[in-house]
Amino acid sequence: MDKVIIGGGQGFWGDSPDAAIHMAEKANLNYLACDYLAELTLSIMARQKLKNPAAGYARDFIQLFDGVIDNAVKKNIGILTNAGGMNVEGCVEAMKAVVEKHGYSGYKIGYVTGDDLTGQIEDMWNQGVKFENIDGDVDGITDFAEVKDKIVNANVYFGHEPTLECLNAGANAVITGRSTDSALFLAPVMKELGIAPDDWTNLARGIMVGHLLECGGQGAGGNFEYDWRSVPRMDELGFPIAEISRDDFHITKAPDCGGLISEESCKEQFLYEVHDPANYVTPDVVVDISKATLTQDGDNRVRVGNVQGKPRPDTLKLSIGYLAGYKVSCMLSFAWPDAYEKAKYCAELIMKKMARKGLKATDVRIDYIGLNSLHLDVADMSPELVKNMNEVVMRIAIRTDTKEEAYKLVPEISPMQLNGPPGASFFGGRSRVQEVIGLWPTLIPRDLVKLTPHIITV
Repeated sequence: MDKVIIGGGQGFWGDSPDAAIHMAEKANLNYLACDYLAELTLSIMARQKLKNPAAGYARDFIQLFDGVIDNAVKKNIGILTNAGGMNVEGCVEAMKAVVEKHGYSGYKIGYVTGDDLTGQIEDMWNQGVKFENIDGDVDGITDFAEVKDKIVNANVYFGHEPTLECLNAGANAVITGRSTDSALFLAPVMKELGIAPDDWTNLARGIMVGHLLECGGQGAGGNFEYDWRSVPRMDELGFPIAEISRDDFHITKAPDCGGLISEESCKEQFLYEVHDPANYVTPDVVVDISKATLTQDGDNRVRVGNVQGKPRPDTLKLSIGYLAGYKVSCMLSFAWPDAYEKAKYCAELIMKKMARKGLKATDVRIDYIGLNSLHLDVADMSPELVKNMNEVVMRIAIRTDTKEEAYKLVPEISPMQLNGPPGASFFGGRSRVQEVIGLWPTLIPRDLVKLTPHIITV
């Protein structure tokens, strides 16, 4: 194949399936890749699976799969996704049901297991793996021994290899756990263009294809800081599509949809989450985009050039989620006049009550939504602005070591409607105490990870 065309169908767990369904119908795709996972998503899925063994994967992918399978079969579009999360086999079973519902036979589903290392942490620790936190200390904790017995999940970020094996074995769809977002896109590029596993420059180009597509609508005018007003038909936002050859690649989108593919929209996504443009580290390759070019090459079409690559690292990132206490968040809204003054006074009253209850909190945060909850210390707190606020929502959030301590805040909020300053209203229902999942990112030797590709035929 001289050129491979890949659509980016999802940006996160909970994203809309509309753009993926539209591009499967309207665009000339070879593959559709859908990213569902983020840093702490797997911890949430792990807790879901503990409560229900059939859960633990991105169930909304099944809705998307149901919406695209007819066009995927008709037009031979390969489907790739990391929606398997913490229950890859469960996701495969749900996909089988969709295939059978649509009456297809001979459909091959590939899937990858082995990224969940939760049950191997103790043995690796005993073998001398240090699990040093690459972000430094977490809540003042520097010793992994302090979190080792609180682990919820441990998933390694892996690259293209097992996904490519599934494709080479004839898979029509490939389901993974914590494949990196961009590796979902790299694998079909390697297969169709015949890219060698040590062709670092072409691997880097494939990774940046994935990087530009992995966030869905954010790469096509969604969340567009440069000029969001210029994005046409944002209610029908199309997601980006890549056309890749061995010489260069272009970013575009499907016909008859909204969105914007421009130098500016692509540049915003290009630099998203890239801390060092000369050394963007992935499991497959270290990418250098410090001299890359993005050039408008027609309507809703951008050419990307001069992406370079360096040899891959010897380690893989392991994200460990662990139980880090409990939290509760409560809110009260206050109306003009003096909305902020009343909200602030109410917060003071509540904290006095907490002091009398002997609250033991590891963290307390008080924000005033509408004023400083996003801008924090740089918010405009000038007296004139604060005096004339139409409304302010007071939000108090606490984090504690036990559920019992967190619950101390809950019964004090609703009474403030009548027992505090005037103009308060309670909304959002009764606040719930929730677990806090801490993140411990670390690096482990690549050879400790054993990933296994599988193929089933429905």
